[in-house]
Amino acid sequence: VPDPAAAPRWEPQPLSYQELQSERSEVPVSRLLEETALGRPGKKDSAGCGQLVWVGEPVVFGRADSIAGKYGVWMKDPEPVPPFTRDNTWRVDTVGTEVRQLFQYEEAEQLARGYPAKVHILPRPLESTGAVIYRGGLFFQPRHSRSVARYDLRGETITAEREIPDAGYHGQYPYSWGGYTDIDLAVDETGLWVIYSTEKARGAIVLSKLDPETLEIRRTWETNIRKRGVANSFLICGTLYTVSSYSAPNATVNFAYDTATGTSRALSIPFENRFRYLSMLDYNPAERQLFAWDSFNMVTYPIRLSRA
Repeated sequence: VPDPAAAPRWEPQPLSYQELQSERSEVPVSRLLEETALGRPGKKDSAGCGQLVWVGEPVVFGRADSIAGKYGVWMKDPEPVPPFTRDNTWRVDTVGTEVRQLFQYEEAEQLARGYPAKVHILPRPLESTGAVIYRGGLFFQPRHSRSVARYDLRGETITAEREIPDAGYHGQYPYSWGGYTDIDLAVDETGLWVIYSTEKARGAIVLSKLDPETLEIRRTWETNIRKRGVANSFLICGTLYTVSSYSAPNATVNFAYDTATGTSRALSIPFENRFRYLSMLDYNPAERQLFAWDSFNMVTYPIRLSRA
């Protein structure tokens, strides 16, 4: 147990921390019922796959204390490699031109208190908020490139890097909020994905399945969903979902594209942008939650899937 008198290296303002405590203690009964209906988070089985039908209210885990943390990405590894576990939490503050610091925490509570167990300095600067942690690696887009790289968390080196053919980058096909979000990585029950667009696709979202070791493209799908027209996207059970707005308090999950059938459909699942600036959104298949970064705030959203 840390000494409460010891001064942490990074400390949220007391008011923010008090707000965090109240956010986490006041859980509406309706949300508890929804989570019960979903089943225990963390049960990983394909039988639990289904279509997204409900997204709950955001739960705040931590808050960045400087302008560098207005936008960012935070994550856990759904399939960790020893010595790492599913409790390890990772974070990158992405405001700046030379974004190289990957903060490592033993658990989400340590992130909330604000001091990392370790800081990794990436060999290449990272572009925007599209990174993910998966199977012991940080997958990210190196700055000013259409490539994806794998940084090994144990060896602290880049073990693979591959160009995504014809992918727009550095402001060609971002999400609606901008932020050079042209290339976005995602993980679901089926593996590792990259979300982007090309000139040939005329700005529509293109999805590719990646080999997590070599980063080779296994298969590609071209959707009819315009990338600049949505705020963010994530995958669950092989289906891509998009969010309508990054700033509207009452946004929606507005489209789904099913890679199994190659078809898309309109949705209207309520989605709350509590802090009015959503810069990152990812699904964690082990936690069965959405992780998001909303204007300095690191939050999670409980979800419910239909029974397949």
